[in-house]
Amino acid sequence: METTEYINLENEYGASNYKPLDVVLTKGEGIWVWDVDGNKYMDCLAAYSAVNQGHCHPKILEAMTYQAKKLTLTSRAFRNDQLPLLYEELCKLTNSHKILPMNSGAEAVETAIKCVRKWGYEVKGIEKDKAEIIVCNDNFHGRTLSIVGFSTDDNARDNFGPFPPGFKIIPFGDAEALEKAITKNTAAFMVEPIQGEAGVIIPPAGYFKKVREICDKNNVVLILDEIQTGLGRTGALLAEEHEGIEADLTLIGKALSGGFYPVSAVLSNKEVLEILKPGQHGSTFGGNPLACSIARAALNALVDEGMIKNSQEMGDYFLSELKKIKNKDIKDIRGRGLMIAIEQHEGTEGGARAIAEQLQKLGILCKETHTYTIRFAPPLIIKKEEIDWALARIRMVLGE
Repeated sequence: METTEYINLENEYGASNYKPLDVVLTKGEGIWVWDVDGNKYMDCLAAYSAVNQGHCHPKILEAMTYQAKKLTLTSRAFRNDQLPLLYEELCKLTNSHKILPMNSGAEAVETAIKCVRKWGYEVKGIEKDKAEIIVCNDNFHGRTLSIVGFSTDDNARDNFGPFPPGFKIIPFGDAEALEKAITKNTAAFMVEPIQGEAGVIIPPAGYFKKVREICDKNNVVLILDEIQTGLGRTGALLAEEHEGIEADLTLIGKALSGGFYPVSAVLSNKEVLEILKPGQHGSTFGGNPLACSIARAALNALVDEGMIKNSQEMGDYFLSELKKIKNKDIKDIRGRGLMIAIEQHEGTEGGARAIAEQLQKLGILCKETHTYTIRFAPPLIIKKEEIDWALARIRMVLGE
């Protein structure tokens, strides 16, 4: 079958909840993917940072294949021999005390919401059903009903209500606004270290140090959603490291499996997760042996193969070279590690979608966000000569 035939089938039988580029991929290896017509592309999105280790990483594939032949699922009704090993390795790697495994990033967010509310009532002493969680405008934490209820993106919210109460929205990057928003009912502050879907929005230097101080002073749980920023994407294992802080709850997913399987986790200090008792929260697939085996291999690949350092070094180089591009339509070029965005002035003809489509024709796959911003987030294994290859094509499209 050819590209148009696949697209026609998808349009006929699939829900229209995505607007992908018109490329039909069939194979991936490292930073490269191929479509059904045999065309080769550099993947500069990495499945929204789920494929940090590169497509079809051989060691993760080996772990998945071995475990799939041995034992895939037990539910949490029984123990398995992979979950405790993942617990130990992940705790040591991230300096966490407790872990709760889930499947998707949105499930990890929902888990955190439940846990901090329960902690608020049973430990902090918040009046029943009055707990509040503070979030930021332009946030993206997932697509469940409660999560879109505190989104400020009208397209995500419209006609999906009524929404659960208990959330307060403040500006991102404004520590003073956080302090003013806290009340006796505030259980937690949930925030992305860098807002990815909003267009790689980086807060002011020192912001998270102040946030940590404010949360400590007011007995508020700090939740960092590192589902997109975590596991090497920003040039550190976790983005919180850039300001030398530690969250009370950290949410990871995406690259936790290297793109092989849905795996997420809530990392915590002892106090918050120990609030849960048997039967109060769970998941049939969360913590299954196949997922745990894959996650262990994915973490080992990140660390053992120097991907985190490579992300920092190659990200610095990529960003510095992109900033040399002169184009009257470019408003800003920003990033950290291999999480980079080019923002156009509002009203630029064609917007970022037109840039993505032009780059596709030149062999680069990336994606627009919020109309006028395009992101570059290749797998963390990318090399300097491969970045140079991409830069030459990006300059062809964006160079003045």
